[in-house]
Amino acid sequence: MRKLLRILRGLPLLLVSPLLVLGAAVALALTDLLWLVAGRKRPPGSHPVPGRRGASIVIPTWNGRELLERNLPSVLAATAGNPGHEIIVVDNGSADGTVEFLREHFPQVRTLALPENMGFGGGSNAGFRAAANDVVVLLNNDMRVEPGFVEPLLEGFTDGDVFAISCQIHFTDARRQREETGLTEGWWESGQLRVRHRVDQGVKDLYPCFYGGGGSCAFNRRLFLELGGFDALLEPFYLEDTDVGYRAWKRGWKVLYQPRSVVYHEHRGTIGRRFSAEQIQTVLKTNFLLFTWKNIHAWKRLAAHFGSVWGDGLVSLLFGDSPERASLAGLWRAFLRLHRTVPSRWRARALAAMDDTEAFARPRGGYFRDRFAEIGPSDPLRVLFVSPYPICPPVHGGGVFMKATVEQLARLCELHLIILLDHGEERAPHAELERLCASVEYMVRLTGQPKAFGSIVPHAVREFANADLRWLIHRQIATRAIDVVQLEYTPLGQYAERYLRLASVLFEHDVYFQSIARALQEPHRKLWKLKATLEYLRALRYELQLLPKVDRIHVCSRENGDYLVSFRPELAGKVEAGLRACVDASCYEFRPDGREPATMLFLGSFRHTPNQAALNWFAREVLPRVVATRPEARLVVVGSEPPPRYALPETPALELRGFVEDVREPLGRYAAFVCPILSGSGVRVKLLEAFAAGIPVVSTRIGAEGVAREDGEFCGLADDAAGFAERILALFNDPARARAMAERARREVIENWDAAVLTARLVDSYRAVLREKRSADAAHRTEQPEVAPHAEGGR
Repeated sequence: MRKLLRILRGLPLLLVSPLLVLGAAVALALTDLLWLVAGRKRPPGSHPVPGRRGASIVIPTWNGRELLERNLPSVLAATAGNPGHEIIVVDNGSADGTVEFLREHFPQVRTLALPENMGFGGGSNAGFRAAANDVVVLLNNDMRVEPGFVEPLLEGFTDGDVFAISCQIHFTDARRQREETGLTEGWWESGQLRVRHRVDQGVKDLYPCFYGGGGSCAFNRRLFLELGGFDALLEPFYLEDTDVGYRAWKRGWKVLYQPRSVVYHEHRGTIGRRFSAEQIQTVLKTNFLLFTWKNIHAWKRLAAHFGSVWGDGLVSLLFGDSPERASLAGLWRAFLRLHRTVPSRWRARALAAMDDTEAFARPRGGYFRDRFAEIGPSDPLRVLFVSPYPICPPVHGGGVFMKATVEQLARLCELHLIILLDHGEERAPHAELERLCASVEYMVRLTGQPKAFGSIVPHAVREFANADLRWLIHRQIATRAIDVVQLEYTPLGQYAERYLRLASVLFEHDVYFQSIARALQEPHRKLWKLKATLEYLRALRYELQLLPKVDRIHVCSRENGDYLVSFRPELAGKVEAGLRACVDASCYEFRPDGREPATMLFLGSFRHTPNQAALNWFAREVLPRVVATRPEARLVVVGSEPPPRYALPETPALELRGFVEDVREPLGRYAAFVCPILSGSGVRVKLLEAFAAGIPVVSTRIGAEGVAREDGEFCGLADDAAGFAERILALFNDPARARAMAERARREVIENWDAAVLTARLVDSYRAVLREKRSADAAHRTEQPEVAPHAEGGR
């Protein structure tokens, strides 16, 4: 019944809502067309560094006498030691005797009494105009401050383009969850502005944020007034600070967060007493729409916005309101202010020095460093290495590659790691890397992401989509002064950014869409093939759109690189092979003799589906042929998460050992190594390890891709079961030939696949990318010093 009543009450708004959306879109479009004809930009120019000897602390209030009585003494105590400070309380026509109370009990405070309630924005603007200092600290009347909160704010105004610096906010009730911290983040998603506060103990000093909270923030008075202050369009409250912060970023200025300036907030100490929760939510939803209509000038974004607004309103009507969705009531209230939105949009366009994409990008730590930091020669290089899987112990081939590279990079660079774990206990084995690297951050990733059946994003990519990981990467870039971001595996390519002076490098351990294409050639059920075909199309689209964003694409082999370039020829200058697929050959004892006769070793992690298919094919098709000639022959299977014994043929010739702590033991023990891989892409680390250990190898051509091209040179090559068995038996029957091949394979690893040699080349590649990018950026700044750079992509 309640749902029916809600629908009936909202039905009139639902019927007119398409007209409201259309009317708003037409009004904004006409405004922009007129702007193209008659609009004039106001270039930002340069500004002096604001004076920092004192601050004007402005506190707007309305009927908040008891809050001032409780909190104003902390402000007086914090400013007592500096005569350059001043405190201004702006009274918005209170009826509770606030003015008289202040004059009697706090005569040292300037009181600016307004004849009527001008709202938070109007009262604050009046305080800014009355302020005597260049820096104005705006505080809510329900804010208590720590004694030293002002000085860290003043210290941050080091140049004329710092617009605002936000305090770190705690709630007065320490038991409450910190929904408000001052470290703000904003992004564009599904046609809507999204904002939130971050809790991040890793941010210990000045750091970029999306906006400074209006009730706990210091502003450059000159810049604030240049923007026109808080916009009355958003009265009575909320999003005025978000609006002015976003406009500051679009102007080319900076908004920062200072965690050393601490204040305590009695959340909604004023608003919550005067307005109901429903009224507050309606105002918020209205102002989110007004923010977009005023500030978002890219019509691709606006088109998505208008579609989502109507859809959200319909869903809210049918299923109930939600803080994340627009509502029909909010749409109606915003439409009624459309006549005021148009001039606000005009002014915002006049003051914007860059587009929306760049404005959303710059508050992120990585972009902020790239756009604003003074970056000189880096010696040693500072590299951020991001792994989607645990590195220690290296239970799969990619782990071996990563561990070998990390150990060498830590000797050549200042190396910082981010490692994703499936479980918290996986952290302990990485202690050895913590000793080698400058820093190691861990994140336990969320598994089981929503299915998203209609998504065009590959499943493997969605599995690693994580806003917290994106934040962590940007935070590390900014706080660790990173030069190079090294991303491992295709799914992490979503975190690559188009920086101007930093490098984004992706190592494609295998070419994802190539791996799926090869798997489709194997016999599978129709339903599996249908799902795999859809994933192939998603992967093909994703990778081919992603790769141009990356500065360098490292692949395991020349064949992988040629395959990518065949789809996008312009990648030819970016794709590099032979820098990452490596092992530390010195760690493997070369043992060409003394092995158990007539034994075969299969090695691999069975989380990797090509290993499952390979073992199944070998056990059913190849092993019987070997045993028919050599009945004593035995296959030993080593690797994590092996298949159950009943899933494989019943034969005494097959032994499942499972996971072993050190693969060098089986590599030095058995007589022949088999790699019957039928699908996948990239270089098999197991082959390089086998070459280094001196165990003769037989492989399919796909299994040996990039490593061996000629049958018998470094390993035996065969793609059919009979040929595979024949080459294994040849190794058993001709030990001298097997030894000679193993010796050639060992030399090949030392000369072309050794971690120390390849990682030195990798660092040279990093330096070449940085020289290229930084030279191009310096030339661009010299030629067009007034042109702001524009980011690509962005949330």
